[in-house]
Amino acid sequence: MLATTRKAVILLDRLEQVYPQAKCALHYQTPWQLLVATLLSAQCTDKRVNLVTAALFAEFPTPKTMAQAPAARIEELIHATGFYRTKAKHLLLAAEMIQDLHQGQVPHRLADLVKLPGVGRKTANVVLGNIFKHPAMVVDTHVKRLSRRFGWTLAKEPVQIEKDLMLLLPAARWVQCGHTLIEHGRACCKAPVPWCSQCSVADLCPRTGVAKSH
Repeated sequence: MLATTRKAVILLDRLEQVYPQAKCALHYQTPWQLLVATLLSAQCTDKRVNLVTAALFAEFPTPKTMAQAPAARIEELIHATGFYRTKAKHLLLAAEMIQDLHQGQVPHRLADLVKLPGVGRKTANVVLGNIFKHPAMVVDTHVKRLSRRFGWTLAKEPVQIEKDLMLLLPAARWVQCGHTLIEHGRACCKAPVPWCSQCSVADLCPRTGVAKSH
């Protein structure tokens, strides 16, 4: 049975008390830098991305500088993030598009962001929520896993999960919800086996079989 909005909010309230400092773990100073860092985080840890972007942004801090960069140099700098050739190609093309179509500024609409090479809905929503403060629901691997375990969605595809969570939760909670679920996923509700005995919301989670009625 899927959770009601009331039950979902009660669970989310509890988690936000446990992780009050939950926020984007990527290091950035500008919209472009967050876009780049998020793109690089695919199949890579945030910790490693932060190590890589320190050097990358020192050389190519803006779309303009990135668009003019040699592909080989970008590949060298981002090699440790994996899939570096594809990522370098996407970074170069995205930088060129932002220069040519958006006057050097990262666009603030989902429809424009997802047109950039390598930018899917997750990356776009990270930028929209953290930079432009738009209500945006990020669905990464942690959010996908936890939202299904919590009974917030039955969907398996990220786009449908995003839609389900947006219908379930108030828009004002979407951005912080993503940060909070990611923190809980990393700390406790792990894949493939969650640490239910140490979970602060075990009494509210249908997975444990002891969820209380509210």
